[in-house]
Amino acid sequence: MNDFRSNFHEQLDEVRTGIARLGAGVTELVPRVTEILLDGDLEGAEYVILGDDEYDTRSLELEEKCFSQIALQAPVAGDLRALVAAIKIIADVERSADLCVNVCKAARRIYSHELDGHLRGIIHKCGEQAALLFKEATEAYLNTDGPRAAALNDMDAYLDDLHRQFIQVIFESHAAGNIDLQVAVQLAVVARFYERIGDHAVNIGERTRYIVDGWIPDQPYRESDNDIPDSAETATT
Repeated sequence: MNDFRSNFHEQLDEVRTGIARLGAGVTELVPRVTEILLDGDLEGAEYVILGDDEYDTRSLELEEKCFSQIALQAPVAGDLRALVAAIKIIADVERSADLCVNVCKAARRIYSHELDGHLRGIIHKCGEQAALLFKEATEAYLNTDGPRAAALNDMDAYLDDLHRQFIQVIFESHAAGNIDLQVAVQLAVVARFYERIGDHAVNIGERTRYIVDGWIPDQPYRESDNDIPDSAETATT
């Protein structure tokens, strides 16, 4: 029986490590796609888009490992919380990778359009804060650090403020004739992508707190972004 439980915890550690690696990958991906957007790097955009299948595959493998452990081990209490939270966190990480891909698709759509200094500056800030949030969320989960996870919500408030600033700068740039309507709409959707990456990081933090002591937020987890398109083309037709 002891060997049986030992194997279970080894599997749980493998899941945790696998999630942390995926999260670290997204942390590195956010600034990368930000530079792709700012530089109009079509080759880099294509590379990221094609690489998304690997995130999907690895996420699915981790999910299947979690379901297998639930079915075979019938875990309870903390072990069950860890597996249930892991399944949810995997989805948050995978969706964040999708959002990075969407930034690259937007970069292709606005290719050859110049962005003024204010736009470039706010885009860089959004990417920097989103990456920081995801780094902190990943490390909080890996180390089962409840207080660190709890701090993510306040960090996300800054990204939300940057999101509002980004939208304002888009309006100002369009009004000044620096960007056309199509580019303005694409950038507004990009702003939402960064904001949603922050929301997923907060979700990871809240699920980490659930693992630690069963804490559940008063408000539901941040809403699903399945209805956020990776293109804003229909908004301008």
